[in-house]
Amino acid sequence: MDLLPAIVSRRSAKRFDSRPVSTQCLERILQAGRLAPSAKNRQEWRFIVVSRADLREKLAAASFGAEQIETASAVIAVCTTNVDYRMPNGQVSYPVDLGIAAAFMMLQATHEGVASCAMTTFDEQEVQDLLSMPHAMRVVVMLALGYTDQQPAAQTRKPLSDIVAYNHW
Repeated sequence: MDLLPAIVSRRSAKRFDSRPVSTQCLERILQAGRLAPSAKNRQEWRFIVVSRADLREKLAAASFGAEQIETASAVIAVCTTNVDYRMPNGQVSYPVDLGIAAAFMMLQATHEGVASCAMTTFDEQEVQDLLSMPHAMRVVVMLALGYTDQQPAAQTRKPLSDIVAYNHW
C-alpha cells in the first residue's frame, strides 16, 4: 500500500458543490477515525456528524462565516469526553488524540475521492450549544467534507533538510 500519493494530493477545500457524500462513504471515513491510535487506547472521542443544511448554516455562522462549513455535504465535529487525562510526558492527551483521528479521517476521505477541510476557527461555546453537547466536552476541530471541482495549488512545504535532525538537534 502506497499512502504517500494520497498525502501529496490532499488539499484543504475552500468550498464544496452540492453532491452528497453517501452514508456508506461517510461511515468508512468515521471508521478511519475510530481506528486511530489514542493515549493508552482510551478512545475518548465522539464524532458528531452534521448533515442537515440548516444546522450547517448555523455552524458556519459560529465559524465566523466559513463557507466550507455551509457548503459541505457533512461536517464532523471531533470532540472529546475527557479533558483531564495527561500522558506520562505531562501533556494533555485529547488534542493529540483528536488530531490523529481527524488526520486519519481526512486521509480516508482523500482515498474515497472526498475533499475535506479541517476547521479550527469557531466559537466553541456556540458550537457546543448548537450540537446540544454536555458542558464538559470540548470541540477541537470540525471536518468539512464534500465534493469539489476546485483543485487548490499545493502549499509550499519546507524541505526535509530544514525540519529533520538525526540523533541530536
